Amino acid sequence: MHLGVLTCAADDSLRDVAAIMAGHRVHAVVITSHTGDRALGVVSDLDVVAAVASRTDCTAHQAGATETLIVSADTPLEAAAQLMNEHGVSHLVVIDPQGRYPVGVLSSLDVAEAYAQS
Repeated sequence: MHLGVLTCAADDSLRDVAAIMAGHRVHAVVITSHTGDRALGVVSDLDVVAAVASRTDCTAHQAGATETLIVSADTPLEAAAQLMNEHGVSHLVVIDPQGRYPVGVLSSLDVAEAYAQS
């Protein structure tokens, strides 16, 4: 998991979200509530690709087709990988053990790295 969460508001433009991704070299940004205490969605790099291909200007919320799946920071890697596989997603939002705040993102590359090191 990568600690820390890059976030955006639901009404942020997709161009602004793409700039966040490019600037930080990440593949996903979490859409959060205005208070930042709840994950509302995920915009992935593939959501950006789909919008560019269809020449669509939209907001983060409109583009965030990637299903938002949430796991706790203490979820075993195998369980997280199974959830990714079952839902066909490459990112999970990780919340604190009390289940309140987003604290990180687990990507398919994180799973590959952990698997390679085991």
